Amino acid sequence: MEYRKLGRTDIEVSTICLGTMTWGEQNTEADAHDQLDYSLDNEVNFIDTAEIYAVPTKAETQGLTEKHIGTWFKARGNRDKVILATKVAGRSGMTWMREGGEVTRLSKEHIFYAVENSLKRLQTDYIDLYQVHWPDRPFGAFSGKLEYKHIESPDAISIEETLDALGELVKQGKVRHIGLSNETPWGTMKYLELSESKSLPRVASIQNAYNLVNRAFEIGLSEIAHQEQVGLLAYSPLGQGVLTGKYLNGQVPQGSRMQLFGDGPLMLRYRSEKTTAAVEKYVEVAKKFEIDPAQLAIRFCDIQPFVTSTIIGATTMEQLKTCIDSVHIDLTKEIINEIKKIHTEIPHPAP
Repeated sequence: MEYRKLGRTDIEVSTICLGTMTWGEQNTEADAHDQLDYSLDNEVNFIDTAEIYAVPTKAETQGLTEKHIGTWFKARGNRDKVILATKVAGRSGMTWMREGGEVTRLSKEHIFYAVENSLKRLQTDYIDLYQVHWPDRPFGAFSGKLEYKHIESPDAISIEETLDALGELVKQGKVRHIGLSNETPWGTMKYLELSESKSLPRVASIQNAYNLVNRAFEIGLSEIAHQEQVGLLAYSPLGQGVLTGKYLNGQVPQGSRMQLFGDGPLMLRYRSEKTTAAVEKYVEVAKKFEIDPAQLAIRFCDIQPFVTSTIIGATTMEQLKTCIDSVHIDLTKEIINEIKKIHTEIPHPAP
């Protein structure tokens, strides 16, 4: 396992990060503990969760993922061996996470409320990386489009207010470092500008979708990641599972997220004809070089110079082992050239 610096901090994280969003929905508490044990035994020291998990998000399962991690910490007594990341929800229509049925916002009051509840569920007194899950203002990260479309939002919570609240949490010792998620180049630079001009904490990372068929991060954000040391925590490296090839030829495997939950908004971006055509080609490359398609996809993310860590997720131990073992895959120059050829032919089919 390789380890990389988290932004400009003194923290080193494994290049594989254990994602957890299925725990409490597709996975039980026992499953979660087994995955955590196996990952730690195999040198994964980085865990990512969020206050909204499990996914799909609903009142009945919200917070269960953090609770399962908390019971594991209590049972194993190993909090110091893990770099723990969680997230505060951005603006949404969800009314079951805040007092009085308020919808989630990124105000100081909401952030303070959220962090206290996350700490209780996680059974810890500090969070290593506290991330803004998505902006308070309108944004396009889930739109499936590369273009920016401006939408006025006069009541949006300012980035300065959000960053100031995060800064107070750092001063209190409840949060060590802060990060972003589903953010744009403008938003990222605004956080960096305010951190310097207002002497507030500097964002250490950005967690956005990135994979073989969704390389939108390379347009603008990759340069920021390089120049400003705000490394990418790449989520959805398998494109909601499509890059494993399991959905090709109209297949919908039993127990898959598509079979269980259908074509949600995030899944639809990976279901176009162009995406399917690209996936077929990437799976062919994997077969040609006798590599598991999932490992090809994960390793592609892992070797990008702007990536700090790639977030994997699994519902079975077999899947987890496959994902973690991707660190041993050697993507030769010949394989990289094949990937470049496909990307040139079918660029950004699922942004």
